[in-house]
Amino acid sequence: MDLLIIFIFGLIIGSFLNVCISRLPKGESVVFPSSRCEACNTRLRFFDLVPVASFLLLKGKCRYCGFKLSWRYPGVEIITGILFVLIYLTRDWNARLISDFFWTSLLLVISFIDMDYYRIPDSLILIGLGAGLIFQIFIPSLSLSESILGFITGGGILFLFALISRGGMGGGDIKLGALAGVFLGWKLVILSLFLAALFASATGLFLIVTKRKSRKDPIPFGPFLSLGAFISLFWGNHLVLWYLSYFVK
Repeated sequence: MDLLIIFIFGLIIGSFLNVCISRLPKGESVVFPSSRCEACNTRLRFFDLVPVASFLLLKGKCRYCGFKLSWRYPGVEIITGILFVLIYLTRDWNARLISDFFWTSLLLVISFIDMDYYRIPDSLILIGLGAGLIFQIFIPSLSLSESILGFITGGGILFLFALISRGGMGGGDIKLGALAGVFLGWKLVILSLFLAALFASATGLFLIVTKRKSRKDPIPFGPFLSLGAFISLFWGNHLVLWYLSYFVK
């Protein structure tokens, strides 16, 4: 029963994340105006906005004009629900669920916006830093010094890479690396950057081999940074211990 509740909660949050992904890059409020069809601008009723269910019942189309909706909407909702369940299975009921749900939601929004616009809004980084400060006060998972060192390490490594590669790393990625360090600490943020580079390299190679991208085509790094940060947040310590047990004698 708990898993079902968490999953439904994730679907609801995922619905809100869709609003953030759609509006924040345009500088629009995520609260006002109420949700409307992007084609006919008709105000959507509550029964048009039930996560996943409304999309399926309406066969992926607007009830009022028949405009075809993207599968991303239910996709984001389902992904959020699944990730929230995974988080719950890892943490169980405790105060850290609040911060874990927040960080996961923020990483999802950043990832999808970066995939669409090849940029990460500064507003999301500032929201993350503000939330990090609040969590540090009320439900700390790291010491203040660890968060500060993580901030410097995550941002510093990517900043150095940007200098060496002469523009191979965007400013938004550097800021996201610094933000990841705030909630991961310096040790796990290094792991997250390694995982991000690994995933990005494998994906880039696949896209080049399948001729979907050329070597000159840009690939957004934000989603890979987010994935590396998510894995490091929940399973990073286990990965480090596994590595040490097998490769360090």
